[in-house]
Amino acid sequence: MDFGQLIGAVPLWVLFCLTTAICMLSVETGTYLAKLVLRRNAKEPEAPLGSLVGSLLGLLAFILAFTFGMTASRFEARKQLVLDEANALGTAYLRAGLLPSSSKVEVRKLLREYTEIRLGGTHATIPAVMTHSDRIHDLLWTQAESLVTVDMDSELRTLFISSLNQVIDLHESRLTVGLRYRIPGSIWASLYCLTVISMTALGYQVGMAGSTRLRGMPLMSLAVSLVILMIADMDNPGDGRFHVSHQPLVDTHQMMLRHDD
Repeated sequence: MDFGQLIGAVPLWVLFCLTTAICMLSVETGTYLAKLVLRRNAKEPEAPLGSLVGSLLGLLAFILAFTFGMTASRFEARKQLVLDEANALGTAYLRAGLLPSSSKVEVRKLLREYTEIRLGGTHATIPAVMTHSDRIHDLLWTQAESLVTVDMDSELRTLFISSLNQVIDLHESRLTVGLRYRIPGSIWASLYCLTVISMTALGYQVGMAGSTRLRGMPLMSLAVSLVILMIADMDNPGDGRFHVSHQPLVDTHQMMLRHDD
């Protein structure tokens, strides 16, 4: 299993506890290594060691910021796609009112059903939602194909088909950005490796100073773990604390019901 998939499969509270434990264990390992070196009277120079630890912590902060920025931009993209899909569905529904009566009723019914599916889906039901959505796409496109033989304004036909194309395209965009574009496993592996190295170096510096442990070290570990938790939560489109609001789709569905009345 890819390291990124492993991160996504672990519950967030377990990930937080494991990351904190990894940080604390790395610090203790560094302190222990420093004690072994001191027993051999091979004390490290304080200034170069401090510069090395500072550089490692700076590099860790950089990759944390880089990874957070990556997942935050994807989170914003998912929100924008929900809004775009709601607008596209609303436009297609309104333009369907310009179709002949034989097609208008069926197309609007399918669009309402499609919107309800998008609203009712959860992370656990994604495969079923995708299958149902594809089925409705086929039915809608069949309706669009039937308009070719209908005597109607060609411009109105083009407007409706264009809006329907946009609905189908946005479905694929949401699927790709929400489920397929995730933080690569190599970045997760690099982030955790750098965390272990930085925390071990920090513990080594503390041990070289003659201290058994630093009182603020648990806070440092918790802070790093919290940032990693936020990144993992935001990268996961499932049932985390960072939810993309579906209010635009709710508003579009209510608009459909009003026009249906």
